[in-house]
Amino acid sequence: MRDQWDNRSAFILAAIGSAIGLGNIWRFPYICYENGGGAFLIPYFVALITTGIPLMILEFSLGHKFAASAPAAFRKIGRYKGWLGWFALLVAFGIVSYYAVIMAWSFNYLKFSCTLSWEAETERFFHNNVLNLSSGPFELGGVRGSLLLGLLLTWVAIVGCVWRGPKTVSKVVYVTVILPWLILIAFVIRGVTLPGAIEGLKYYLTPNFAALRNPQVWVAAYSQIFFTLTLGFGVMIAYASYLPRDSDIINNAFIVSLANCGTSFLAGFAVFSTLGYYSYCQGVPVSDVVKGGMGLAFITYPTIISLLPFARHLFGILFFLMLLTLGIDSAFSLVEAGVAGIMDKWKVRKRVVVNITFGIVGLIIGIVYTTGAGLYWLDIVDHFMSNIGLVVVALLECIVLGYLYKLGELKTYANNLSEFRVGNWWDFCIKILTPIILVVLLVLEIINRVKGSYEGYPRGAEILGGWLVLAVFLGIAIFLNRLKGRED
Repeated sequence: MRDQWDNRSAFILAAIGSAIGLGNIWRFPYICYENGGGAFLIPYFVALITTGIPLMILEFSLGHKFAASAPAAFRKIGRYKGWLGWFALLVAFGIVSYYAVIMAWSFNYLKFSCTLSWEAETERFFHNNVLNLSSGPFELGGVRGSLLLGLLLTWVAIVGCVWRGPKTVSKVVYVTVILPWLILIAFVIRGVTLPGAIEGLKYYLTPNFAALRNPQVWVAAYSQIFFTLTLGFGVMIAYASYLPRDSDIINNAFIVSLANCGTSFLAGFAVFSTLGYYSYCQGVPVSDVVKGGMGLAFITYPTIISLLPFARHLFGILFFLMLLTLGIDSAFSLVEAGVAGIMDKWKVRKRVVVNITFGIVGLIIGIVYTTGAGLYWLDIVDHFMSNIGLVVVALLECIVLGYLYKLGELKTYANNLSEFRVGNWWDFCIKILTPIILVVLLVLEIINRVKGSYEGYPRGAEILGGWLVLAVFLGIAIFLNRLKGRED
């Protein structure tokens, strides 16, 4: 008998935890600010309704109907289609291999928070003391022992969270999802009471409706929705496969999607109120201190923490504890999707063996990111995994389920189980609108890469870290193609 969630709440929290990650804290607020402020919420929620929720319903329906992981579920809809599920799991594994390293940084900063070790030179501290950053991607340098230890702790935590599959996850998520919400609320309350907070919030929320005429703003909105909901990884398919047979599909999809986006919006209040305080302390405009990406979490925020009038150590510990708990849900969901796929394919009964093997392989691959060039390779691989690998998976998912399978059967299946029903708008989104958006994202990325290498990295590094990723995908596809005879 297939494992099941303890209850509906556990499933919803696990799915929300998978969707809510580090990007909700550092990516959404910056993307919102950069693309029209408060006006960005219009294309953002349009993208949520027309792409995010339809894809979430699609993956929940597929996993629940066939009670299988992504590869097994796609295999059941037709011969030779299981490769798409493996493709998704490969992307997920590639991402979790470096995602775990970001958590290793957070482990180190949790320790640094006890003494505020970064002092005033937070950027130099991050690059030199923490990463020992080399001059470029081809200068690896040595492995940082502290990061390797943090990576080991991260994988121990990840494997522990999925030790008995949904049975363990059902208990863990009550801590790893609810705790960061509570900490985030505390940061919002603390942030909005700081001097200069209002100026920061103005930059975050002041609507620039003229920006809505810029197609790039809409592309940014769809891109953000797509990446923030953990779609295309096989995670939501695996998670839905553990639901009881009479579970609501559509309502769950709406709850998970709205909770994730609501958390992103709330995170903006915590981030920009404190950035407003930072600009107040430095006597510079908010626009001069706004940074996106990892610089916000590991450079700007430690600086802000050092400037707080009281309880600096406490808020430092809480901030990096929040990053760890946000990251662990996303990380172990990516692992669980892979473990479920392996167990379904090879009928493995000892889940613990698969979990440990998965963790060891992930740890070994992650070592490259703990070297002096680790940040460069992390950035390169993340870009290509997210902007090409993941987009291709989702596009193929829409094509296979929309045109090579009876999409109406999935819609009928989901509607029969749900209080709220979807109609023709869902078919339109899956078969036409979402594929068009994904093709646009993919074409724009290819055009940009033809014009120049990503972030000015040497073409050689781009080939190794980016196009080599695609070569691996092709190799896996060929390997899985040879397995078709055994499957059929």
